[in-house]
Amino acid sequence: MVSDEHNPLVPAGFDIAGSVIAVLVIALTIVALVVLARSARRLTSVQALVWTLVVLFVPLVGPVVWLTVGRLAVPAHRTT
Repeated sequence: MVSDEHNPLVPAGFDIAGSVIAVLVIALTIVALVVLARSARRLTSVQALVWTLVVLFVPLVGPVVWLTVGRLAVPAHRTT
């Protein structure tokens, strides 16, 4: 039998905070992927693939590292 009641051991505030954090992490990941896609012309295909995998598979840290370090390390113009 499934009950619609909340778990009495977990306050509703924790459910709300967890949901907000999850939405923020997803939004940050989407922003990082959009910025990465816009910078893809200046990256080699291997670099773009590695950064995409890092952003997708390392939650929170991957997008933050790309947005703070990765995109600044990308040269303004690629000569090849």
